[in-house]
Amino acid sequence: MVLMCLLSLDAALGQCVMCKAVAEDSASDGGLGRGLNAGILYLMAIPYALLAILGAVFFWKKKAPAEK
Repeated sequence: MVLMCLLSLDAALGQCVMCKAVAEDSASDGGLGRGLNAGILYLMAIPYALLAILGAVFFWKKKAPAEK
C-alpha cells in the first residue's frame, strides 16, 4: 500500500496544461498565482451557485401551501 502511494506521488503533483501556463505567465508578470487563484475561485463558485439555486427552489416548493 505504501509502495503504491509513493509510486503515484508524481502523478498527484502534476498540473493540467492550462494551470501550468497561467502559473508561468503569472510568475513572469510578477503577480505569482493571482491569475491561478482567480481561476480556481471562478471554477469553485459555479457549482456552489447552482446548488444554492437548486436548494432555494426546493425550499420554496416545500414551503408553498399545497393546492387542492
